[in-house]
Amino acid sequence: MPQEQSSIRERQRNDIREPRRYKVIIFNDDFTTMDFVVMILTDVFFKSQAEAEKLMLDVHEKGQAIVGIYTFDIATSKVKKATKLARDNGFPLKLVVSPED
Repeated sequence: MPQEQSSIRERQRNDIREPRRYKVIIFNDDFTTMDFVVMILTDVFFKSQAEAEKLMLDVHEKGQAIVGIYTFDIATSKVKKATKLARDNGFPLKLVVSPED
């Protein structure tokens, strides 16, 4: 049986890296209630009640806190979901996605 030659060559990729990670930062404001911030942290970011309360107090005292570190898609979807919940409830809660250093 004759051997067939193919003009297609397979390319090997050796430069596989972990995806870049992004921080989700929550900011303090004078209108969003502490209870609502805790609810966002538990429902959207899946923090325990104790961890959510600690983060909420950090935000209140320091002005901002890192909620979590995720891949870009997950970070942006969590920020969009939390922002939508805040707007639907009349709160100006601010969250941003920032590259991890």
